[in-house]
Amino acid sequence: MKIIVQKFGGTSVASEEARLAVKNKVQQAINNGFSPVVVVSAMGRKGAPYATDTLIDTLKQVNLSVNVREMDLLMCCGEIISSCVMAATLQKYGINAMAMTGGQAGIITDSQFGAARIKNIKVSYLMRMLEAGIVPVVCGFQGMTENNFKFTTLGRGGSDTSAAALGAALKAECVEIYTDVEGIMTADPRLVKGANILEQISYAEVCQMAYNGAKVIHPRAVEIAMESNTPLYVKSTFSDAPGTLIASGCSARSKGSEVAIHESIASGVANRTDLVQFRIALNPQDLAAGRKLFEDLADAGISVGCLNLSEKEAMFAVFTPDMEHTRKVLEETGFSYQCNDKCAKVTVVGSGMRGVPGVMARFVSALAEKNISILQTVDSDTTISAIIKEECMVEACIALHEAFKL
Repeated sequence: MKIIVQKFGGTSVASEEARLAVKNKVQQAINNGFSPVVVVSAMGRKGAPYATDTLIDTLKQVNLSVNVREMDLLMCCGEIISSCVMAATLQKYGINAMAMTGGQAGIITDSQFGAARIKNIKVSYLMRMLEAGIVPVVCGFQGMTENNFKFTTLGRGGSDTSAAALGAALKAECVEIYTDVEGIMTADPRLVKGANILEQISYAEVCQMAYNGAKVIHPRAVEIAMESNTPLYVKSTFSDAPGTLIASGCSARSKGSEVAIHESIASGVANRTDLVQFRIALNPQDLAAGRKLFEDLADAGISVGCLNLSEKEAMFAVFTPDMEHTRKVLEETGFSYQCNDKCAKVTVVGSGMRGVPGVMARFVSALAEKNISILQTVDSDTTISAIIKEECMVEACIALHEAFKL
């Protein structure tokens, strides 16, 4: 039996026309000899009646500090509705389908409500359904605790995670992630008009793009697929474009690239907004000052990123909602600091950058030519990032996209 997992996002199941397109993708997989397992998100996006954010708002209007167990139970309703409606659509067109919660599909999680981790997947029931010619339509984003059968949710991007985990557990030929774009692009097309669709890209590069702000696929899903070496495809529900293949050993390649594969050193440009940069003065005579600084922040539950540390200064970024909390911690602990709000981070990602001279020079020059001030840089073997003012972010993304010939 050749198994394929097909995940459809909220826009793919939000209307009758969209669900018909989903039916066509499922039927095509059956015609090609696959046994499909369908995973669905809640219908629509924020503001739609069954979207997850709408359900959250419904409960918080009653009680802002509602218990996380009840919140998870309500949030699971969005995917349950979507699963039932999609199964009914497939049945209408002669496809034998059955709606299933995450727990009924065998997804067992820990009891960390709102951000549960999958412990294991019991696939025996799913396999019996597939052997009987039934298409399971599984609720993404959710699972169930093993002993007391409580509903849990997997956090943002949880439907991608559900699909990847099911693909790994079922030893699927591949996992297809369907969305409203035709694949992973070299930059956000809403910001960079010349962005191109990538034909293929490695697991590691996609993870870096996702962690640095790209929103096409959740990095946890990519990590699960990488661990099991399950190929991922990101495709559009609404076209027959081949999409983007994510797999091991894939060098990033796009149809619109100006350079040959062996000359390309970058895969894409990612961006993230709503950041605040802090610069903290340290006493070079007090070697424990840096340790104390980050222990204090950690004890206060503040997550920092873009960290630079020297004997005289520490620089890092936090998300804007954590700004005042961070200020308070620094003032209470006696650290002197400067704060830059309304910041953004722009990142060039590419495994081809590793060990290549001049990459940083190209990055800095691209921004300097547009008179964009760099507040801070952070780099790794496969990424270069800069903290800049948020008002310059679009121009920076365009400049970097052009400079690295993406």
